[in-house]
Amino acid sequence: MTTVARIGAGPGLGLAAARRFGTAGHRVALVSRSAQHQDTLVAALTAENIDARGFTADVLDATSLTAALDEAADALGPVEILQFSPVPRGDFMKPVLDTTPTDLDDPLAFSVKGPMICVNAVLPGMRKLGRGTLLFVNGGSAVRPNPSVAGTSIAFAAESAYAHMLHAALADENIHVAQLIVPGAIRPGAEHSSPQVLAERLYAMHTERDGFRHYAEPMPA
Repeated sequence: MTTVARIGAGPGLGLAAARRFGTAGHRVALVSRSAQHQDTLVAALTAENIDARGFTADVLDATSLTAALDEAADALGPVEILQFSPVPRGDFMKPVLDTTPTDLDDPLAFSVKGPMICVNAVLPGMRKLGRGTLLFVNGGSAVRPNPSVAGTSIAFAAESAYAHMLHAALADENIHVAQLIVPGAIRPGAEHSSPQVLAERLYAMHTERDGFRHYAEPMPA
């Protein structure tokens, strides 16, 4: 049995994706800053007979992030699927003319260095398994820059470039890399962007292994 590790665990998409992969037979590692939130999600998943555990780490803290993923692999089994989808902080989203070079430090660390740290932590285990999936979830500003949220737009574009390069570099090793763009808000009951619909989409991206970039719904005109 292998593990799905989700970076950024919340009650919406985090729980829905954990449930979808967990019901498919994977153990679930929930990695986030809040142990209290993890406990709530773990209790909900455990009640559904899904083997889930929480691991505390900050995406901006390389040491804690690597340690959490190493601990997850030791406790639950090798990480076969990594989903990187933490929610950016509000202060990453200043207008472009109000954004200074220093304002980009944390968004780039969050959306570029954070994924790199995670990939470096799980890649040896995937190579040993002979398979793996790396899933990146981003908002629409990753492909269409939004001047109202400059830090996130710049950082998401850089994350997209990194993930796309991984897609090409790891294909021959049976490690699939894919990105899901969610143009609008994730809303319960939404036709294309509810947590449950997006969780199904992520699972299909893992199993079907078809292409790099996928859209939850068309980008608005």
